[in-house]
Amino acid sequence: MKQKIQPKDLITVGVFLAIMFIVCMGVAMLGYIPIFIPLLSVLVPLIGGIPFMLFLTKARKFGMVLIMSVMIGLVVGLMGMGVWVIATAPISGILAEIILKSGGYGSVKKSIFSYGVFSTWVIGNYIPIVVTRDNYFSMLVSGYGQEYAETLMGYIPDWSLIPLLFASFLSGILGALIGRELLKKHFVRAGIA
Repeated sequence: MKQKIQPKDLITVGVFLAIMFIVCMGVAMLGYIPIFIPLLSVLVPLIGGIPFMLFLTKARKFGMVLIMSVMIGLVVGLMGMGVWVIATAPISGILAEIILKSGGYGSVKKSIFSYGVFSTWVIGNYIPIVVTRDNYFSMLVSGYGQEYAETLMGYIPDWSLIPLLFASFLSGILGALIGRELLKKHFVRAGIA
């Protein structure tokens, strides 16, 4: 097996990136209801676990998960979720990649754990709400109105980053477990069972 990323590997990354993007954006549409904004830290990793675990049956070379994470950060960041996700996605991606590599891309436990770590990229969406709270509030008021802004800020207090990070990690683990169960035959075929 060739260890360097080949063009077909980049195509695989692109296909699964598109699937992950559709999943993330579909779930993010719930954000028009303020209570769903903090719940996105749970829902995105939970639902994204299915396509990501299928991706891992094809991602057998170092760099594929990292490329996906960088692209997710760029796409989500440029679509208005802020610059923080452009930094948090590659960080979570490289950590997930290291975990996968340590298991030789064949360990079920490390695959599940790596998706939990990968899922923490979503914390980048919440950093501006906490770190630049006043500016974020003003932006919300101008875009969505006073009532929406006050409601959302009430759901995401200034101490909430650590619980949201923890929630995204745990939801990623659960999403990976669900994804693995649904896709068990693919794992067996890929030798990761």
